[in-house]
Amino acid sequence: MSQMRCGFVAVVGRPNVGKSTLINAVMGSKVSIVTAKPQTTRHRILAVHTTDAAQIIFVDTPGLHRKAGKAMNRMMNRTAVSALADADVVLFVTEAGRWNEEDGDVLRRLQMISAPVVAVLNKVDLVKPKEKLLELIAQTSARNEFAHILPISATKHDNLDVLMGLLPDYLPESPQLFPAGMHTDRSIEFQTTEIIREKLTLNLHQEVPYGLTVQIERFETGAERTTINAIIWVERDSQKGIVVGKGGSVLKRVGKAARLELKALLGRPVHLELWVKVKDNWADSDKDLQSLGYDSA
Repeated sequence: MSQMRCGFVAVVGRPNVGKSTLINAVMGSKVSIVTAKPQTTRHRILAVHTTDAAQIIFVDTPGLHRKAGKAMNRMMNRTAVSALADADVVLFVTEAGRWNEEDGDVLRRLQMISAPVVAVLNKVDLVKPKEKLLELIAQTSARNEFAHILPISATKHDNLDVLMGLLPDYLPESPQLFPAGMHTDRSIEFQTTEIIREKLTLNLHQEVPYGLTVQIERFETGAERTTINAIIWVERDSQKGIVVGKGGSVLKRVGKAARLELKALLGRPVHLELWVKVKDNWADSDKDLQSLGYDSA
């Protein structure tokens, strides 16, 4: 009987290449929130995939980006880099056919680590004509000596079975680190803040989503329903009106969408109340970031 394999798979890349979408796809459920906007993922989130033969612990990370002017951006970069230190194997996710300087920045960081790196070319369903894919694989191979190069489409689930088949080979022989039924290391309260933030990001435009965060004030499980009170913190007074919307329209829309998803997640009715408050320039304050639950790694 072969020994159980268990280890950490860091999923890294520049913002918006589909890292969280990939993890959700292989997990078969939503572990990380996803929007079309960069910097949606701000935290290090573990997704635990367990089979009879292996426990693959995916580490979803914020996108590594150049412009790290604010404390939050620097924190996100540190979080992504620290995940590499513990990784048994790294998935370097890029967007097939759209290599840019930020991809090059990430690759230079990866060239300094000892863990094997698998190059994952995501969004291959968008590559036209299909013959171009061979050229893109050749270009990827010329950039670095990767342990493996794999074209996939996370949204279409193309080649995900191949990916899941090769990952255990890179993991050490080890007993499980987490219970078999556990899918993420994050609490339901954390997942709630992320769901609310996702709905805000989807309903807001321009720079506002980057200047807000969500904090749970009350999470109470009653006999018939769960009651949740949450504060949406923004950086400036001007953002408060945008988040609330005319006649409270945006906040109502966000609240309804979040409540429906939380009801499905918890399997019971949810009463959700949201307030919008201003905390001046919180995203550029290490102290505020810590008090709002951001990792300092």
